[in-house]
Amino acid sequence: MAALPELLQRQALAHPSDIALKGPDSEISYSQMMQAAEALADQLRRLGVERVGLCGDNSLAWILADLACLLAEVVCVPVPVFFSKSQASHLIERASLDCLLSGEQGTGSEHLGHGVWLRHLPVTGAGAWMPETTAKITFTSGSTGTPKGVCLSSAQMTSTTLALKDRLAGVQLQQHLCILPLATLLENIAGVYLPLLMGATVTVAPLQSLGMTGSSGLDLGRLVAGINQSQPQSLILVPELALALVAAAEQGQLESQSFRFLAVGGGRVSPELLARGRAVGLPLYEGYGLSECSSVVALNVPGDECKGTVGKPLPHVEVMVGPDHHILVRGNTHLGYLGDEPEGDEWLDTGDLGCLSPEGFLTVNGRAKNLLITSFGRNISPEWLESELIQALGAQQAVVFGDGEPNPSALVVIRDGRSPDQLRSALTELNAGLPDYARLEALYIRRQLLTQAAGHLTTNGRPVRHCIQADLPTLISDSFQIFINLSVAGSTSSNMPGEFHMAFFDRLQQETAEARAHVTGAPVVKAIAEGRFSLEAYTWFLTQAFHHVKHTVPLMMACGARLPERMEFVRKALVEYIDEEYGHHEWILNDLEACGADKDQIRTGKPDLSIELMVSYLYDQINRGNPAAFFGMVQVLEGTSIELATPLGEQIQKLLGLPDEAFSYLYSHGALDQEHFEFFRNLMNDVTDPDDQQAIIDAARVVYRLYGDMLHNIPLPASRKERNHEAA
Repeated sequence: MAALPELLQRQALAHPSDIALKGPDSEISYSQMMQAAEALADQLRRLGVERVGLCGDNSLAWILADLACLLAEVVCVPVPVFFSKSQASHLIERASLDCLLSGEQGTGSEHLGHGVWLRHLPVTGAGAWMPETTAKITFTSGSTGTPKGVCLSSAQMTSTTLALKDRLAGVQLQQHLCILPLATLLENIAGVYLPLLMGATVTVAPLQSLGMTGSSGLDLGRLVAGINQSQPQSLILVPELALALVAAAEQGQLESQSFRFLAVGGGRVSPELLARGRAVGLPLYEGYGLSECSSVVALNVPGDECKGTVGKPLPHVEVMVGPDHHILVRGNTHLGYLGDEPEGDEWLDTGDLGCLSPEGFLTVNGRAKNLLITSFGRNISPEWLESELIQALGAQQAVVFGDGEPNPSALVVIRDGRSPDQLRSALTELNAGLPDYARLEALYIRRQLLTQAAGHLTTNGRPVRHCIQADLPTLISDSFQIFINLSVAGSTSSNMPGEFHMAFFDRLQQETAEARAHVTGAPVVKAIAEGRFSLEAYTWFLTQAFHHVKHTVPLMMACGARLPERMEFVRKALVEYIDEEYGHHEWILNDLEACGADKDQIRTGKPDLSIELMVSYLYDQINRGNPAAFFGMVQVLEGTSIELATPLGEQIQKLLGLPDEAFSYLYSHGALDQEHFEFFRNLMNDVTDPDDQQAIIDAARVVYRLYGDMLHNIPLPASRKERNHEAA
C-alpha cells in the first residue's frame, strides 16, 4: 500500500493546477503544495531533527509543516491550541521534542520558508520509549487531565484515510472547511488528508475568525458568518457544534444549500437532533472513533445508514462486542502509548459499551467507567441521558449523576433565561419517554458554563465526572432546582412540595429577556459581522460610552449614601465596585485619542439623548425612588459587556486596522465583567425584599431600552441592499 506522501504526490501529478489549500488571503495548488512541503522537508533533514512539535492556529503553514514531517519521516507531535501551559510543557518533555514548528514567528525562531518558523528546544535527555515506526504522536486528555501520547505510523493513518475515501465513494466533495483545531486528529486526518486524497480543496482560517476560542468557546454568529462565506460542502462537527448549527439553520441564519456531508463525532448525538438537522437541509451523519484507532472506526453515510447507530465499521478494521458489552477493535490499532511498552493484545478494548446489529451497524452506549448503577441494580449510561437532555431542553451542557440512588439526577446549563415553568413541558415529555429506572428525579439548572479552568471539563470538552461529583454541593447551591414526582410517570412538581422558588438573579434574567432583545438585536451587531463598520461609528460609540461611564462611580456613591441599613451588605459591595470602576472613563478617552479623536473636545461635549435620559433616570430613581434601582444598570451594562464586548471588539479591530491602544475599554470589560457578573449574580440572590427586587427589574427594563436606543443610533455605512435601492 502506498503511503500518504506518495498518494498526495500522485494527486499533484494528476491535477497540478487544482487548488489544494485555501486560506483567508491566499491559495495554493496541489503542485505548489507538494513543492512547498518537499522544500520544508529538505530543511528538516538538513537540521537533523527527529521529533518536532507542531504549534499554532489553523493555517496553510500548519498543514505544510505537517506534510513536510511526513515527507522527511520526522515524528510530528501536534500541540493542541487549547492545552494549558502545564499540559503543553508535559507534552514537550514527555515527547523529548527537538524543536517547535509554527506558522507564527516567535522569540529565537528561524524562518524555514512558506510561513513556517522553527524554534529549537533545549536538550532534555533521552526521550520516552517510542515505537520504531512512529510518524505522529497525538496527545489526548482523559478524565485526569494529564495528556497521553498515542503513537501512530504513517501506514495506519494512510489506512484510515483510504478506508474513509472508500466509504465516501458515493459523495462528491470539492470543498472542506476546517472548523476544529488541526491538532485534533479527527480534523487532521478526515479534514485534511481525506479531502486532499479526494482531490478537494481544504479551506482553513484562524479559529477565532470562525468564533472558536479554547476547547469549547463559541461565538455562533461568527461561525455561521464564516460558513456562509466559505460555502463548504463538508464539515466535521462535535455534538455541541451540531446542535448550534441546527438551531441556526432553523432560524434561517445558516445557508445550507452547499452542504453534502456533515460528519458528527466525539460524543453521543441524539437521533432527534440528526432528524432536525435533516429537516433544515443539514446532511448530518454520525460516526465513531478514537485516537488509538487512528481516529475513525465506524461511520454512517448516504445510502448506508441506520438511525441511532454510528454506522458500520470501516473496512480496514474488525469490531466485536464482548460478553461484557465492551466494544473491541483490531486491525488498525495504535503502536502503543509514548513511554509505555505495548501490551501486545490482539483486540483493543475501547472502554466503550455498545452492540452490533445483525446488519453490522454499531451502537455506542457510553463509557464503561462512567456507568451508573441504581440502588435497584439497573445500569444507566450517563452519556445517553445527557444527549437526550441537551436535545430535549436545548441545554448547552448536561451531566447526569446518581450512582447508588433509586433514580438519576442531572446538572444542566441553560443560558437563555428560560424559567423552570418554561422548561417543564419539555422535561415532562422527556421523562415520560424514558424507562422508569432512568427517569430523572431532580434537575439542577445553572446559568454559568462548566469550564476546564475549574477542573470540570477535559481539554476536549468532556465532563471530568469525579471532579464534578466532588463539587456538586457548590454547583447545586448556585443552581435552581426542579424536583420530579416519580410516582406519576413523567409528571413534574417543583421544590417538593409547595411553590417553586427561583433565585432572584434568574428571575431578573427571565423578566428582562424581552427588553434585552432590544440591545442584542441592534443593527450594529449584524453590521459588524457583515464588515459594515466605520471609524466614525466606533468613535461615536466610544463617545457615548464615555458620557455614561463617567457617571458610574458618582451613581454608585449616590446609591450607597441612600441605601437603608438593612442593605449594608450591598453598600459593602459598592465599595468594591467603586474601587474596580474608578477611572474607566479615562480609558475610553485614551481609546478615542488612539482613534485620532480630540479627547478634550469629547470630554466637554454632550451625549446622545438616549444616554442623557438613561443617566438622568438613574439619578432620579436613586434620589427620589428606590436606590436599589441602580443595579438595573449593572445588569444591563455588565451582561452586555460579556456577550458583546470582546467578540465585537476583535471584529472592529480587524475591520478598522486600529492598534490595541484603541480597545482598552472593550477588551478589558469583556474579560473583567466575567468576574463582575458572577459577583453581581451572588449579590442579587441576596436581595430578598420584593420592593427592592421590583425596582431593579423595572430599572433594568428602562436601561435596556435606552442603552439599546443608543446602539440603534450608531451611524452605520449603508448595506449593499440599501445602496442598490438608492441607486435605483
